[in-house]
Amino acid sequence: MISQDSIEALKARLDIVDVVGSYIELKKAGGNFKAVCPFHDEKSPSFVVSPQKQIYHCFGCGAGGDSVKFVMEYEKLSYPEALEKLAEAYNVTLTYTHNKQNKPRSQLMEKLNEWYQTLLGKNQRALEYIKERGIYESSIEKFGIGYAPDSQATLHFIRSQQFSIKEAVDMGVVGYNEERKQTYARFIERITFPIFSANGSIVGFGGRTISGHQAKYVNSPETSFFNKSRLLYAYHLAKQSVYKKEEIIITEGYLDVIMLHQAGFDNAVATLGTALTHEHLPLLRKGSPRIVMAYDGDEAGRAAALKASKLLSASGFRGGVVVFGGGLDPADMVKEGRVEELGNMFREAKPFIEFVLDAILLLYNLKDPKAKESCMQEAVAYLKTLSPILQEEYKTYLASRLGGLGVSPSLLRLNTQKKSNFQSLPEQKKSSYRDMWELSLIKTVLEKPEYIEYILDVIDPSLLQFHSHEFSLALQNRTDAPEVMAIMVDENIVSLKDEDALQAELITFLIRHYERELKKMTTASDISFEQKAFFIRKFRGKIAKLKRGELVSLKD
Repeated sequence: MISQDSIEALKARLDIVDVVGSYIELKKAGGNFKAVCPFHDEKSPSFVVSPQKQIYHCFGCGAGGDSVKFVMEYEKLSYPEALEKLAEAYNVTLTYTHNKQNKPRSQLMEKLNEWYQTLLGKNQRALEYIKERGIYESSIEKFGIGYAPDSQATLHFIRSQQFSIKEAVDMGVVGYNEERKQTYARFIERITFPIFSANGSIVGFGGRTISGHQAKYVNSPETSFFNKSRLLYAYHLAKQSVYKKEEIIITEGYLDVIMLHQAGFDNAVATLGTALTHEHLPLLRKGSPRIVMAYDGDEAGRAAALKASKLLSASGFRGGVVVFGGGLDPADMVKEGRVEELGNMFREAKPFIEFVLDAILLLYNLKDPKAKESCMQEAVAYLKTLSPILQEEYKTYLASRLGGLGVSPSLLRLNTQKKSNFQSLPEQKKSSYRDMWELSLIKTVLEKPEYIEYILDVIDPSLLQFHSHEFSLALQNRTDAPEVMAIMVDENIVSLKDEDALQAELITFLIRHYERELKKMTTASDISFEQKAFFIRKFRGKIAKLKRGELVSLKD
């Protein structure tokens, strides 16, 4: 069983925006963040993450909780499993009770990388390759570059350091051959590039062969903590520069990143042998940077740039594409001393939307009317993935590119208004059932529990007309209840700022309440005349005191 102290220590390290944002794409919305809910099917975002409250809540399906609860629900893990996964990601050591062995984070990856780095200095062939590529000694240290020997040497080292082979298999540095029933090192005679999580823990390796292996580059396989579609090489080194410069340069390879950092472009990162995916977007959203895609000019590079540009533009990112021609890449240009030219290329990157539209135009023989029609249909279909403002803006751009071919903007029908109105309807309907005064009172109870006794002296849940249930839950401190979480994360609901404001609001509320009760009593026919007279005098007395600015107790 995990000790409560270590659970609290872990939770103190967690940031709800960072945790949730590593799984889904979050967009700033006032003091909160919003997203399409990952737990139910919806088109309009109703999922809210509150950095102030450190909770999330979906107004659509009611899902909500803290960072640990999110990981449990998203990954389908038990509570201890979610804690262990987060502890691994945030490099926190958990302790266990009942004499069970404590489970500190394994140091296998770090030890292995240290060994690889030692071996690099002893391998002349590997050092010559690195020197030939223009990599400085300072970069070798900064990026932790190493060298992996033959398989048996690696297996022997792992055992000598008291790590189990099973652990090495689980972490992706050792593989298992089912047919031969034997284990083998995944990185053999390769220059190694450690891959870090955004928080700075080694989660995998990349390897570049120098002995003619069939695959020039290999990466660690997918594991429970290594998902290449959520990671960017060197992001842990680049993130401070990304925040400062408000720009991130995405390349295709390790060497591009290393050489760009050497040249001062320390906001450069790389995808890990995979195209840019939706799973990368939460990481790219941090700091709201301008994104520059720096891709090779070959067919594969252009195809990857087109796919990434469609994804990024549809997701609202700003930035553009630089495609390198002549068989060059960023690493080559740095080595040749063309740093100023590189800087100009990054500054003048072709905007994503223009890049996509131009690429679509190049796919068709526009002298053929049928091909022209197909081209226009594909381009319009792409434009419909953008915001209404961008659709209108780039409808004109597309028409101008096709202008000499007899196409006017009026032919490019996008029809976005109907969808926009439809999506806004549920929120309007929902808001009509809310009494903001009662919700403000409930939020006051949640945020300022020192006022609870003061409030309960004059009000109980039965007096609230619309939200008595939520009020009862708040009084019980049921912050895990979906109804309460919805109030906690809603920025439109504001708690009463101080005791004077609270008193004034309670007086106004109670005057209205007792006036309603007085009206009902004067028309009541199911009680005796004596009882009716008693309650009428009582309610009139309370109303008189309240109008003099005095709060009246429920017991009076």
